[in-house]
Amino acid sequence: MEQIRIHGRGGQGVVTAAELIALAAFYEGREAQAFPNFGVERTGAPIQSYVRVSDEPIITREQIYEPTILIIQDATLLDTVDVFKGATKDTQIIINAEGNRWPNLKMPSKHIYFCPVTAIALKIFGKNIVNTVILGAFAKDTKLVSLESLKKAIAEKFAAKGQGIIDKNIQAITQAYER
Repeated sequence: MEQIRIHGRGGQGVVTAAELIALAAFYEGREAQAFPNFGVERTGAPIQSYVRVSDEPIITREQIYEPTILIIQDATLLDTVDVFKGATKDTQIIINAEGNRWPNLKMPSKHIYFCPVTAIALKIFGKNIVNTVILGAFAKDTKLVSLESLKKAIAEKFAAKGQGIIDKNIQAITQAYER
């Protein structure tokens, strides 16, 4: 079972990102579970959400303490929150950043992927909407779900927002995937 923990800030779509991963996994015939972890946090406060993906039924409902995959939507959290808690040398870590700007930061894994998600979001959306964009990097780096399943999940999740929003999100995840 893959256990994914997503770190970001309130208002960055951390919960939506988890839901999209779970939906994409479901389209591939896998079991999936997504849920948030937040209380009364306000916009900008650190939050996290969780996703489990498995080929077997998922029975546990607890938070994820030992992630196999970490997604860091906001790199400023590296300096303020212990985002690596529970990570091992085999945990795959995807960070929204141009590259490793933290040479002195002790990263527990040998599987660290950087993607300029914010730059892609600013180019396509004109604002820092990173939650869907980072999923393109997630699909490429982890191979847990396909790009096609993510596109399908985005089309379903954002159907009420119109085809223009769907098209921009698909363009964004595709650019992150192909980087």
